[in-house]
Amino acid sequence: MLVVNNQISIPLREFTFTFSRSSGPGGQNVNKVSTAIHLRFDILSSTNLPEEVKKRLLELKDSRITANGIVNIKAQGSRSQDKNKAGAIARLLELIEPTLRPPKIRKKTRPSKRSREKRLADKVHRGIVKRSRSKVTDLKG
Repeated sequence: MLVVNNQISIPLREFTFTFSRSSGPGGQNVNKVSTAIHLRFDILSSTNLPEEVKKRLLELKDSRITANGIVNIKAQGSRSQDKNKAGAIARLLELIEPTLRPPKIRKKTRPSKRSREKRLADKVHRGIVKRSRSKVTDLKG
């Protein structure tokens, strides 16, 4: 059971774990033992996630989430299958946690009168500075 928070928990039967040989260091262990974990989690068929959380998860721009709503996470950092499994579940939890809170609604604001006046005065001043840098022409001509 993956406990997301005190209201939401996801049973492990909703996850699909696939084991494969890990790449990288590990000596002969790499050639013999399948320690890499592929975790697959179907967002749409999850029974314990609220609909708004599912919607926010699907809207995430994350390469681990497919167009079909399946999260694919691969963990192969450790030489232990159990540590890789725990790492994959922790990364899934890191993906889900930010979607539990609804995004802040932006309040429209307008610049104050003083700030608008200051901006225009700064623009005028900047123009004067730039004009003073221009080449001096002879007025006697």
